[in-house]
Amino acid sequence: MDEAERAQERKPKGAQKQPRKVSPRYLENAALHYLKRYAASVSQLKRVLVRRVDRSLRVHGGERAEALGWVDALVDKLIRNGLINDSAYAGMKAHALRSSGRSARVIAQKLRMKGVSAELAQQKLAEVTAELSEEEAARIWARKKRLGPFRRDARTREENRQRDLAALARAGFSFGIAKKIIDAAPE
Repeated sequence: MDEAERAQERKPKGAQKQPRKVSPRYLENAALHYLKRYAASVSQLKRVLVRRVDRSLRVHGGERAEALGWVDALVDKLIRNGLINDSAYAGMKAHALRSSGRSARVIAQKLRMKGVSAELAQQKLAEVTAELSEEEAARIWARKKRLGPFRRDARTREENRQRDLAALARAGFSFGIAKKIIDAAPE
């Protein structure tokens, strides 16, 4: 077989394999595989499973309402068995974000984007703020981004003051906290 014949047998670049036909067993396996790889909220997992259902129905056809019923039943089963828990997910995510220097605004927004309820997000945000204050988080962020007192070249600190204040403001910190961090003595 020559090169031209082999090239014709190969799939074209970017060609995706066809999705499997959706079934309760398939959805459960897909959900468990996803949860092994990623921490997820209930909303996130539903979004992933509904995407799989829609992709499968486009190719194989079927009843969308029935498949969505399977998704809801599966999610309820996973919640009952403790494999998915919004409270634990929100706590873990909020703690990780705060430890990396994220502001309360950014944490709340990211939790809402992941489908965590507003009340639960505020509760977890209060818990992580008790552990690590907003000012300490801003200091961590400034150190990571080399802003203000953490600049490599201390001589450029004053000329970049406005830029550093703006960077902390974009990260979700208040002007008062940003000014306090940027104007602090070098460490």
